[in-house]
Amino acid sequence: MIKRLVISLSSLIFSVFLLMGGNTFVMTLLGVNLGLKQVEPTLIGSIMVCYSVGFVLGSLYGPGVIRRVGHIRAFAVFSAVLASSTLIFPLTDSIVIWALLRALSGIAVAGSFVVIESWFSAVASSDNRATLFFAYQICAYLAATAGQLLIGFTDPAAFVPFTIGAILLTAALVPLSLTRMEAPTVEHTERISLKEIVRSAPVGLLAALCSGVLISSFYSMAPVYAIQLGLPVEQLSYFMAASIFTFIIFAWPLGRLCDRLDRSRIMIAINLVIVLSAAGVIIGGGYHLGILIGFSALYMGMVASIYPVAVAITNDRMEAHHIVAASTTLLLSYGMGSSLGPLFSSGMMTWLGPQGLYIGCGGVALLLCGYSWWWQWRTPAVPVEEQAAYIATPVNTPGVITELDPRNDEFVDVPIEEVFPDLEEEAIAEASAGQMELDLDEGDAQAEENDDILLQNPAPSG
Repeated sequence: MIKRLVISLSSLIFSVFLLMGGNTFVMTLLGVNLGLKQVEPTLIGSIMVCYSVGFVLGSLYGPGVIRRVGHIRAFAVFSAVLASSTLIFPLTDSIVIWALLRALSGIAVAGSFVVIESWFSAVASSDNRATLFFAYQICAYLAATAGQLLIGFTDPAAFVPFTIGAILLTAALVPLSLTRMEAPTVEHTERISLKEIVRSAPVGLLAALCSGVLISSFYSMAPVYAIQLGLPVEQLSYFMAASIFTFIIFAWPLGRLCDRLDRSRIMIAINLVIVLSAAGVIIGGGYHLGILIGFSALYMGMVASIYPVAVAITNDRMEAHHIVAASTTLLLSYGMGSSLGPLFSSGMMTWLGPQGLYIGCGGVALLLCGYSWWWQWRTPAVPVEEQAAYIATPVNTPGVITELDPRNDEFVDVPIEEVFPDLEEEAIAEASAGQMELDLDEGDAQAEENDDILLQNPAPSG
């Protein structure tokens, strides 16, 4: 039983690694490719925003496709769309076609994650839920980092990198297709209205929106920024990888602080650091690669921390049974922000040059910092001992994984026999085989005992 569970988890995690790594690789590849072609930043932003729009649509309507045709078939369709769209990119220079392909990619990626995360939810139990939740996050961020490093070993202007991306995205289908688990069900997710969250925790909703703007701006336009700055492709890959990986480093100490201090103050501090690190990139990034990578890594480590702190602030003011619903609503707010980010940052870069990316994003962080301070000043703080546990929630996947959130009191522990329907039959067969072997052993032992008795007491001769 344990062996079967370990194998199933490894296949799921490997699928996540390939899908996330391939997706982030292609996302950065497109930005670098367009930057090398000297496409206007506004056009690049218009193309990239289509992915975010498609991702939101896929998160909303992907579960319906899965319920209609099943998990494996749906995942196969999503993988085929992803791989095909990746291979089509280098065949045309049409901005309209690239935009449509990015929208299709967003829908397919969101649907793929819904499939994978449904299986994660099915495998999880009350004993391993927290561990599985954190393992999922670490795998996702390591894969994203690896995808950035892979850029440095390719020529973004050639056809080959797109082929590599298509291979990675298609290969993600293999581990999941080989799993013997029973296909889980995708339930309808409860939602809380925006009005209710605005009334209870408006800073959480605004922070989720700003987080979407900042993260999507970086993923979409940071490669263009690096190209305009004159970085070689290899150095660009280090710049992107270090910036994305930093979240793992900051997740634990920030979590410790969030569980010991007023979280509104943590939100203010995070955004102040974002503003200062953005200023560091603007002022010193052009002088030395180490300065650029250092300040950018600090910047993204803080940016990636906004959303989990926003979730924690919101959950502090929600009933326990509304935690998952609130997280889903915050994800929709994040999705709205991610749809605005590429347009906003590309417009700033067109107006102010490459440094416009960090000037604009620093302005967003300053706005959030000011609102958080104002909200803290006029709203009584939740006592530290009554705060919900801080969880470093991932934001680059749909909301199904929030069912694994250790704060979710409505989590349903599914028996392992329902995940592996043939497990009970195999267990009975193994038990029967063991019982037969035991009976044979007992019979042999009894026969040997009888032989010993006959040898010790031979029958009298006639």
